[in-house]
Amino acid sequence: MSEVEDLNAVNSSEDSPNIEKRINNRTLSPVSQNFKKFMTTGWGKEDTHVRPLESSEYTPERLETLGHRFPGDRIVIPAGTPKARNNDCDYAFRPDTTFAYYTGLGEDLEPGAVLVLNPVAPGSAEANAGKTHVPELFVHPRADQSTEDYYRSSQYGEYWVGPRAGIEELGTMTGIETHDIAQLSDALAKDVGTEQNAVRLRVVRQADEKVTDLVQSIRRTHGFDDPDKNRSVDGKLHEFAAEARMLKDSYEVGEMRKAIAATKDGFDRMLIRLPQVKDTTRSERKLEGAFNAVAREEGNTVGYDTIVASGSNAPILHWMRNTGDVSSGDLLLIDAGVEVTSLYTADITRTFPVSGRFTPLQRKLYETVLKAQQAGFEAAQPGATYSNIHHAVMRVLAEALHEWGILKVSVEEALSPEGQQHRRWHACGCAHHLGLDVHDCAQARYESYQDAPITPGMIFTIEPGLYFKDNDLLIPPEYRGIGIRIEDDVLMTKNGPEWLSSAIPKQVDDVEAWMAQQAGKA
Repeated sequence: MSEVEDLNAVNSSEDSPNIEKRINNRTLSPVSQNFKKFMTTGWGKEDTHVRPLESSEYTPERLETLGHRFPGDRIVIPAGTPKARNNDCDYAFRPDTTFAYYTGLGEDLEPGAVLVLNPVAPGSAEANAGKTHVPELFVHPRADQSTEDYYRSSQYGEYWVGPRAGIEELGTMTGIETHDIAQLSDALAKDVGTEQNAVRLRVVRQADEKVTDLVQSIRRTHGFDDPDKNRSVDGKLHEFAAEARMLKDSYEVGEMRKAIAATKDGFDRMLIRLPQVKDTTRSERKLEGAFNAVAREEGNTVGYDTIVASGSNAPILHWMRNTGDVSSGDLLLIDAGVEVTSLYTADITRTFPVSGRFTPLQRKLYETVLKAQQAGFEAAQPGATYSNIHHAVMRVLAEALHEWGILKVSVEEALSPEGQQHRRWHACGCAHHLGLDVHDCAQARYESYQDAPITPGMIFTIEPGLYFKDNDLLIPPEYRGIGIRIEDDVLMTKNGPEWLSSAIPKQVDDVEAWMAQQAGKA
């Protein structure tokens, strides 16, 4: 029911409870027939200026690979819908990652859309040509000036949201045959059954609750009424899609380079702002705002909530309140990444001396983390695993902690599975896949992720740190309240790992020079 129709229903009922009458107190839209006619005539044509997306050259191969994995199954991949932030205000829409990967659509173009891979009939011309599926995209048609929804629908009406891509436009952009979303139910139910050569359904069930409910209803009607089996079938689809994203094609690598370059610009702007805001109230927020502005100017938004953590906030791994003061003499840990319009995101962390130069203690700790990161990079050769990276990083940290007298057991005892005492000061992981999600491919099987060989085409982070809480009584007082993390994005090539983020300084002298250079632009 549209906003205006909802209002009419409420106002027409004398017996409606007061709470129903208040549903749309915010809007009193005109509903006369004269107004309807007036609003749907007298408009010129509006050009949406669409063209094929660069990604449309790469998605056919992804779709073909997906189809070959699930022959005979109808695969359902929803974009998802906006999520409520408060009352009638939604968070900015971002499509489900699996949908974005297989359609190439980013930004907020297609809320409510659904990608369907229809299995071809055995013996058909498509089957004889080696095809397993024909992809179709189901979307909401444009609610332009020729429709009443133009001014009635606050979600799709172009009076509200501006010109948007519809059936024709999204077909042009993606290269995928596109239909009205109203046809989705019939399209999903066609030929579904348990008999031989009938169609089975798989859905990315987390993306859109209503689409998943529709799939479940069709399943029950056609003999697939075991919820545990259905959940397992769907899980295999989500798992395969996550593992497929581990290997980036040339388009994806290019998008990651764009995201990292934009992230460098964001760090530049924060360092320009730093001298103006240090030693002021809530200056973490002021730096966050500087970075997030760049993310909106050069990309879609931030890839994740920006962490700006000064002093004793820095050892808090996911400090995202950013309500603290950036004070002279502190170390400042910033973990941030720009998500570009294709939705690929960088993930970079740098740690800065607020005063512009590291103290001897800060430098010692920082260079230890830097040494650990380099050890992880050298371990990350083709055929190595994430475990190899982890162990290389942890050995450097454990040796340093032992040398400083903080780690009271031997290095070998700490590194043993029965020990792990050094993890008190680094309890998190130190590497993860990166791409459309900041923690990409998370639905993959453990053996395909942590225990799988790193191969050319994978993009991942290496992010060691040392985190000394300000109330940690097992460390000397001068260490307390210090947090350091250095995180970079890495592409595995056939010749070994490549620092994708090498243009973002991290050596001690380079960081100090970078800070001085940017401060001079203030």
